[in-house]
Amino acid sequence: MARKGRKCVPSYIAVAYASLGALSLCGTTTSFVLRQNLIVTPKAGRYLREGEPKEATRKGSATMATSVKVSEPMTLTEKIIAKACDRQSVAPNDNVWVKTDVLMTHDVCGPGTIGNFYKEFGPKAKVWDPEGVVIIPDHYIFTADPRANRNVDILRDFVNQQDIKYFYDITDRGNFKANPDYKGVCHVALAQEGHTRPGEVLFGTDSHTCNAGAFGQFATGIGNTDASFVMGTGKLLIKSPASMQFALEGEIPDHLLAKDIILQIIGDIGVAGATYRSMEFAGSALGQLSMEERQTLCNMAIEAGGKNGVIPADDVTMAYVNARNAGNRPYEIFKADPNAKYFSKKTYDMSNLEPVVAKPHSPDNKALAKDCRDTKIDRVYIGSCTGGKTEDFAAAARILQNQKVRVPTFLVPATQKVYNDIQTLKIGGRTLGSIFREAGCLEPASPSCAACLGGPADTYARMNEPFQCVSTTNRNFPGRMGHKDAGIYLASPYTAAASAITGYVTDPREVFGFDQDKRWAIEDILTDSARVEG
Repeated sequence: MARKGRKCVPSYIAVAYASLGALSLCGTTTSFVLRQNLIVTPKAGRYLREGEPKEATRKGSATMATSVKVSEPMTLTEKIIAKACDRQSVAPNDNVWVKTDVLMTHDVCGPGTIGNFYKEFGPKAKVWDPEGVVIIPDHYIFTADPRANRNVDILRDFVNQQDIKYFYDITDRGNFKANPDYKGVCHVALAQEGHTRPGEVLFGTDSHTCNAGAFGQFATGIGNTDASFVMGTGKLLIKSPASMQFALEGEIPDHLLAKDIILQIIGDIGVAGATYRSMEFAGSALGQLSMEERQTLCNMAIEAGGKNGVIPADDVTMAYVNARNAGNRPYEIFKADPNAKYFSKKTYDMSNLEPVVAKPHSPDNKALAKDCRDTKIDRVYIGSCTGGKTEDFAAAARILQNQKVRVPTFLVPATQKVYNDIQTLKIGGRTLGSIFREAGCLEPASPSCAACLGGPADTYARMNEPFQCVSTTNRNFPGRMGHKDAGIYLASPYTAAASAITGYVTDPREVFGFDQDKRWAIEDILTDSARVEG
């Protein structure tokens, strides 16, 4: 339905949205109120915060906005949405048009999104911003399945037609290392390649897009139809979610990882406990978590039904973002108001938490790892956007030093960078890869989603038989990793590694002497690297 010189809104969306008075058909989208930025953007390498003097500057073609006082107290998610829809404030259940900063899609949902985009906007339609669309093949990559391979071809054709800047292509499936553009799992790659920034709106055609909330932005998964509309307009109509606050307080013990924390929360509130609500994490313990662990927290917000998970940006966030920031784009930092209204508040004392697992067949089927010691397993899987990052493998290697695994232990790095880190980063003078090999683990596989979501029958580590598996992934529904009768125990990398050693679901404290006084940080054990960046 494209028209010369203008982009026309698809009729099926126009009819649905016209009653809100926010849409000018075949023209521009009208804002509800004038733009009122709530906080600030970068100036000369530093970042202004609320309450600092108002000023505006310009970096390249990007205007640095000024801070203003808001009239209504808001949560972190509400502030980001208010900025994105040019409103001074929003409240739960407000229907608003938000402007998109980044739209991500991959090889599973990308072809459907692209097909619908051309169907509704016309065969010659152009995306709203060639630099705003990020395309990352990652799901069904290393397979002989012709349909899966064709999906990547469709993405490649679209990128060439649209002159998309950020496409992380793979052309040689036989040797991923021969493809420097190929990255791996989209959510980890988005962060590593600099597409995650505080204060922005990120939509993705994947439910775990909420992973990016770790960077203080509103990030959520959407369907192909919504994504095709965003492709053509850069906007989307959403309902502002109510926010639930989860305050993490106290010192995090050495034996606890972010995966244990989020499994505890999901087990407490249930898989529908945060349905269409924002899960906002707060508290003093956040400062003890690296960016990778924060991603683990936000990644699994969807397993509780959450619209998004979000963590306020701090100096740790800015250090990570400033080292990567694709296009050197300015960004804004938001904090929840002290008197913001929350749907609910829950506080966790970190010192009271223990290693937990989610038993089959639901992420909220929580149990203490120590109470499952009689559960025999057939394999261990360490990988995915949730549990396949550099620090996840370093944590597993910490447990596996000078040990032998009793069950097949599959290692699937999320990205090429993670794969390279496994080969080069060291603990006690030995690379992570050496530790894994000496322990008897299988060699690290090509970076991808692999068996996390099953996939074609030839997918690496897919459970084609009813095995029992301890996995660092995020879902354990029947058939999730292959066979419908397989049992998946979701766990942290510590628990997964400990279970590999014993052949049973195992509390890591049973096989490793954790520090009682100081929590492990990856910088403490990587003798040949001052800091792990990704």
